[in-house]
Amino acid sequence: MDETYLKVSGRWQYLYRAIDSGGNLVDVYLSASRDQAAAEAFFGSAIEVTGVIPETITTDKHASYPPALEEVFGDNVEHHMSKYKNNHLEQDHRGVKGRTRPMRGFKSSTSAHRFCRAYDEVRNFLRPATQRKQHVPAGQRRAIHVQRIAALRDMLAIA
Repeated sequence: MDETYLKVSGRWQYLYRAIDSGGNLVDVYLSASRDQAAAEAFFGSAIEVTGVIPETITTDKHASYPPALEEVFGDNVEHHMSKYKNNHLEQDHRGVKGRTRPMRGFKSSTSAHRFCRAYDEVRNFLRPATQRKQHVPAGQRRAIHVQRIAALRDMLAIA
């Protein structure tokens, strides 16, 4: 898990994000602060969304994570602190940042949170289900993308 920042109502807010070992999105959480309470809220939200307690969690070396993990998980989770093991997630921030940068931020935190959750879920849905660094030929990737776009269109038509 890691956080990045977005501009909301002219102020910077923190977007907490987590991915699993396969690179799939676990949860997102938008907070005005980067402290223990925000980290605890994010971990609680991730458990509520997935219903799974992870075996290990890798974070950067921010001081708020160890007490938040202790508070939410107790001794049930192994905590790794490394700025290099989180590199895959750091690269995954590019999708959200690349999409929100031209928008020049959001007017409200509600719309920012709604956008970030929906954007990451749709992006995750459209991505071919592969392991990291697994080669998928362009033709196969295109066919998967077309199928998933049709499925997404059908789901949105029903809703």
